[in-house]
Amino acid sequence: MKIAYFDCFSGISGDMTLAALVDAGADLGLIQAAIDSMGLSQVRLSVHNVQKNGFRASHLRIQHPPEHAHRHLHDIKALIDRGQFSERAKELALAIFERIAFAEAHVHGMDVEHVHFHEVGAIDSIADIVGVAVAWDSLGIGGAYAAPVPVGSGQITIAHGRVSVPAPATAEILRGIPIEQTDIQAELTTPTGAAILAELVTGFGSLPSMQVERIGYGAGTRDLKARPNMLRVLIGEAIRHQPRNAPKPPEIVVMETNLDNATGEDIGYAIERLFEAKALDVFTTPIQMKKGRPAVILTVLSNPEDQQPLETILFEHTPTLGIRYSKQLRTVLPRRDVTVKTEYGLVRGKISKFGNDRWRFSPEYEDCRVLANKLRLRLADIHKSASDAWDLTQAAAVNHELSIAGNSSHGELEPQVPDSLAAPFEVDDHSHDHSHDHSHDHSHDHSHDHSHDHSHDHSHDHSHDH
Repeated sequence: MKIAYFDCFSGISGDMTLAALVDAGADLGLIQAAIDSMGLSQVRLSVHNVQKNGFRASHLRIQHPPEHAHRHLHDIKALIDRGQFSERAKELALAIFERIAFAEAHVHGMDVEHVHFHEVGAIDSIADIVGVAVAWDSLGIGGAYAAPVPVGSGQITIAHGRVSVPAPATAEILRGIPIEQTDIQAELTTPTGAAILAELVTGFGSLPSMQVERIGYGAGTRDLKARPNMLRVLIGEAIRHQPRNAPKPPEIVVMETNLDNATGEDIGYAIERLFEAKALDVFTTPIQMKKGRPAVILTVLSNPEDQQPLETILFEHTPTLGIRYSKQLRTVLPRRDVTVKTEYGLVRGKISKFGNDRWRFSPEYEDCRVLANKLRLRLADIHKSASDAWDLTQAAAVNHELSIAGNSSHGELEPQVPDSLAAPFEVDDHSHDHSHDHSHDHSHDHSHDHSHDHSHDHSHDHSHDH
């Protein structure tokens, strides 16, 4: 998965983030087109190189005609809905605005729909947030991490008077996010920057294990003596960390043979025998061989210790003259057999789990088929009834009460079953299932806490962030 790391050693703002993403390869033309599509055609974005304490970085400038509009959240939403860019980018942009709106509503004690966006509702801030959302989506980033966030120190003057750094709205947005102490007398992190981090980042700390592919530097407007005023964003592929003594993933044998002179019955019978001999999975793939002959590839997955008897079955029950095989590693999700009680009868199935997800349930086809035939119902009706039974009566119980006792020999997890389960919980200690375990390894004036930034030169170039 592609991830990003926000190295915000000098804080973070909206313009710094967008500049860094463009510097890392996001298409400024694509971002400009998204801004134009919202009806903001007189807004022009440009990026140029600057020096910050001897380091090169990209600085973003947003030019637009003077405006004095104060927008509510529904006004922002209408602008975003009008835009011609991806739904993922729209959802992200709106989520960032909503974080700011809820923070403002909380610190001013008012309803979120009554919050007026002043500075953050201005054209340049809209371009910042929408631009970041479009850039993020276009770069295909799936997750993000960040360093602890320096917010600055001292006091600043906003519309409501003198306040301490971080300003009230910024502090509210940063709830639950680690911040870093600094003696720099300035606001380093703005409400927009804080909201971007709060929406995108899932973990804070040092640089994660990753293969870095792109690095972008986004410059702030202010010059700082103690450090270069810029944001660094690293983008690349995440590397799964394996503990030094982690067990090797399970190894399987993949056997294949091409069959162009076997009947369907021959192949079907051979598949039955292969499953009886503990094949993990067996399947066919249609192919076309020389002289235009139709054929199939018969593929068998097995544990290494079962390879020899399975080869024997292939030679005995198919006309093959040779078998290809390879050894492969695979990752297997924790999974177990369960039985659910439906309005039509008992249905077996399997539950599986990925990470911290809830246990997912898959009904057993054969049980659904038997009940459907017996009761003259649609197969889909039985399948839905079984899935609903799991969701309503067992999923919560398993998620809250199922504890993990350890690893089995096949890398699966051993559950300790809660008493609240409504039906038997059957444990299958093998990674295969001879029935159907085809797991294929394969306000007015009350929202101004973010309208301060000491880099504000009151022109209509973008300089409200730090």
